[in-house]
Amino acid sequence: MAGARAEALARGLVAHLRATLAAPALDLAEPPAVLRGGFDTEIFALRLRGGPPAFAGPLVLRMLRAHHDPAMALREQATQNALAGLGFPAPRVLLAAADPAPLGAPFVLMERRPGRSLLETRAIGMGGVLADLQLRLHALDAAPLARALGPAGTFDGYLDMFERRIARGGLDGLAPLVGWLRAHRPPGDALVICHGDFHPQNILVEDGRVSGVLDWPNALVAEPAFDVASTLNILRFVPAGLTAMPPVFRWLAGLAQPLLARRYLAVYQRRRAIDDARLAYHSVAAALRALVRAGETRRRAAGGPPSELDASPYATRLLEHVRGVTGVTATP
Repeated sequence: MAGARAEALARGLVAHLRATLAAPALDLAEPPAVLRGGFDTEIFALRLRGGPPAFAGPLVLRMLRAHHDPAMALREQATQNALAGLGFPAPRVLLAAADPAPLGAPFVLMERRPGRSLLETRAIGMGGVLADLQLRLHALDAAPLARALGPAGTFDGYLDMFERRIARGGLDGLAPLVGWLRAHRPPGDALVICHGDFHPQNILVEDGRVSGVLDWPNALVAEPAFDVASTLNILRFVPAGLTAMPPVFRWLAGLAQPLLARRYLAVYQRRRAIDDARLAYHSVAAALRALVRAGETRRRAAGGPPSELDASPYATRLLEHVRGVTGVTATP
């Protein structure tokens, strides 16, 4: 079934590209393949022939599901191309469409970076690699991404967006968290490019070197504490045993996962210190995204079953953490 869907989507993409690029000879160079990826997108590997040179290499087609904002495809394009222009190893996006008509859903077509995830290639020293690469990201000039994303790509835009989603989805039990975040925001810090979902599964490594950083829809220009807190939430609270993750991560989620979180934070803090209060505040801000998504998933009347992550105890663990930081008892 998955192979048949991949073939159908690839054929639809070929037809769309022939018309869009005025390339009637463009076709598949090899059968498409399903890639293991995120919890709520579909990802396929493919190769084309007979088109412009930029489309001749290994490619990835990333399909958004029905509950996503279609504009997310264009946001990913703007983000990844801005990062690629800065020399960071984000895959360059060749084409993005918010209109679902060509393939049945918004999509992004991008370069396929070589390598395997950091999780699959090394367990020892992973925290240091993660911190070093994130520090490299945070040292980049944030102005190109700020221009590309506009107000929506700021921390204020982040809070505004989730306030709207809470109101639209009737998630009244989460509204107090936005109020708490607005009332307790610490004094401003330097602004950097934040990935927003920076963890070892989104980092590709080949021959011992980082070859790609994936999954950019949550990128912001915000304080580094927001990005660090987002990573710590993932390392500390994503439960073990999720089948979408490689077996090594399920092992790490036992004894080694807390050690990984501590090592990552220690390496980061040695070069860029973040005080505990600022980090705690941003851990609540980062948790807001996952909690809103969990609430929306539970309230969707259609669209299929929740992703494995949304069905896991992740949201419950975040709620407990948020209550400990804020004193607010929130419910998604």
